[in-house]
Amino acid sequence: MIVRKTAALLLLALPLGLSQSALAQAPIQYELAFPNAVHHEARVTVTFREVPAGPLQVRMARSSPGRYALHEFAKNVYDVQATDAQGKPLAVTKPDPYGWTVAGHSGTVVFTYTLFGDRTDGTYAGIDQRHAHLNAPATFAYAQGLEQRPAAVKFQLPEGWTVASQLKPEAGGTWTAPNLQYLMDSPTSLGPQQTRTWQEQGRTIELQVLHDGTSAELDAYTANTKKVVKEAAAIFGGLPEYDFGRYTFIANYLPQTSGDGMEHRNSTSLTSNRPLRGPGATDNLGTVAHEFFHSWNVERIRPQDLEPFDFQRANMSSNLWFAEGFTQYYGELLLRRAGVYTDDEYAKEALSGIVGAMLLSPGAARYSPVYMSQQAPFVDAAAAIDPNNRSNTYLSYYYIGAANALALDLELRQRFKTDLDTYMRALWKEHGPQQNYAPAKPYTLPDLQRVLGQVTKDTTFAGQFFRQHITGHELPNYEELLAPAGLLVRPARAGQATLAARLQFNPDSTATLGTTLLNSPLYQAGLDREDVVLKVDGRKPTNAKEMQALLAAHKPGDLLPVEYRSRGQVRTASVTLQQDNTLEVVTYEQAKRPVTKAQKKFRADWLNGKSKG
Repeated sequence: MIVRKTAALLLLALPLGLSQSALAQAPIQYELAFPNAVHHEARVTVTFREVPAGPLQVRMARSSPGRYALHEFAKNVYDVQATDAQGKPLAVTKPDPYGWTVAGHSGTVVFTYTLFGDRTDGTYAGIDQRHAHLNAPATFAYAQGLEQRPAAVKFQLPEGWTVASQLKPEAGGTWTAPNLQYLMDSPTSLGPQQTRTWQEQGRTIELQVLHDGTSAELDAYTANTKKVVKEAAAIFGGLPEYDFGRYTFIANYLPQTSGDGMEHRNSTSLTSNRPLRGPGATDNLGTVAHEFFHSWNVERIRPQDLEPFDFQRANMSSNLWFAEGFTQYYGELLLRRAGVYTDDEYAKEALSGIVGAMLLSPGAARYSPVYMSQQAPFVDAAAAIDPNNRSNTYLSYYYIGAANALALDLELRQRFKTDLDTYMRALWKEHGPQQNYAPAKPYTLPDLQRVLGQVTKDTTFAGQFFRQHITGHELPNYEELLAPAGLLVRPARAGQATLAARLQFNPDSTATLGTTLLNSPLYQAGLDREDVVLKVDGRKPTNAKEMQALLAAHKPGDLLPVEYRSRGQVRTASVTLQQDNTLEVVTYEQAKRPVTKAQKKFRADWLNGKSKG
């Protein structure tokens, strides 16, 4: 990432161990109150002391750590006021959409605003009568030029609410951060937390949860979370040295919550409206495993092109295939190693998804994982109203990265008698150690290739893998790679005919097309997004069930007439049905194939738990 070195903004990745000059500066003081929480408002007061002479530039962040698009948090800030230390009003002007200029102060500025927040997830702020889930960039205004100062935060808590945060608790209910970078990386949940705390390898691990379930459900969920923590630590040979000795799972599982997970240095924000029982619990644990793995990969094994994070622009990285994609792979693998999944469930729930996405996505066949990573500012919760063609040009860096992690893990095990765990440990040893709580050596793409060459003792292989699969877009052969583990890639719906189309069925017995996929039957016949299908083989597309019955009466290769309306004109096309190409991965046992001892051992060495305790 290229940082704009201007007087307007220069954010540094500062260590937590601040210099004496930084400590001597007056901290930025925040106070949050919730007098109108029922209408999703907080009142925020920020006190800036010992402000240098001249106008003070106050800003809201435009982007957020762990997100790569612009989110323009200033849009939810209003009723802005500023006074001096004696309460005298100060002039406030707005030079741009993202901040305010406060003039006429004599060294102290008390800046007050109303914050609206009604989306509970890892990016925004969610406030109501039951809780407040606050992502820091969406919540805290800051001043240019004062980014190195420590921050102190106090919450006026409604009765029964407590605080869950990676901020450091101090006397008197104050929570502190050593600088702006740490403050902005610290989500906070306020509400009637249910807490489970334990010691793991000399670190305090705490699960702070808002949910409507029972204590027994939370206990069972905690037991599985402990297993995930142990299995993640086993990969790296131990837990990181968490700042302040504590890691916090900040979990919000209330009904009004949006599904999300967001990694942070010593905590993670976990949000979902799924309960802690049944399939919902497993889904939630998948997010736990993914985000906890991030406390190594991306938070400490850190890509150079995200250092330092710039809150005033979109942040692009070429390495999200590794930072997010390899984490995606390990998140699911950790569930298997922790015993949450069986082998059959892991094949169905994890491997089928990433293998199918990789082999069937038009985008994966066209563009590299590096390219997909660079698209994040356009796709990572980014908002736009114009149509796009991403169905044919893009596969998420989560999936393309996970699919390559799977391929590399299997190839390392088969060709080099090593594994991806060893590769991750080698990266941790070189790029994970911290210097005063800051990344010692953020990695580059050549670093990832170089360490792979060291692990395999084969730099030719490492270079070839990166050229073919990382900077290139050659697809792995999963049938060959998975066979030694007794796993089979096969069609999930062999012999079934399909239009391979996304149809929205309308009340007038027509159906509107979504984007038609490259080389699909309707794409080849010339139909496009928003075309309205009037008849298929002479029958109206009334609903999904009747369409499925129509297709079931045909076989792949059959030619069907399709009548449709395209931008006001009624047309007819001949459409050749294809075989449904959905793939699945199953164990040989499920496929009724014989399994050898060697295959069972290979699978066990790969999928079984590694934790000693």
